[in-house]
Amino acid sequence: MPEAPNPTIAAPAVSPRLVAAAATVTGVMLLLAYLVAFDQGALSQSGMYLHELMHDGRHLLGVPCH
Repeated sequence: MPEAPNPTIAAPAVSPRLVAAAATVTGVMLLLAYLVAFDQGALSQSGMYLHELMHDGRHLLGVPCH
């Protein structure tokens, strides 16, 4: 009985620049999500404008903030 060929699956090559860009975008998005959802003004010390903007963002996303 002949043996079946052993197929190999080649993984696509991923460039380091693409990985770095994806990591940077992911980090920025996680920081933005933290600021909008959980910060409550601890990091946004630039005045009430940024605090109120993030507060309104929490309301828009349905995150409890009161």
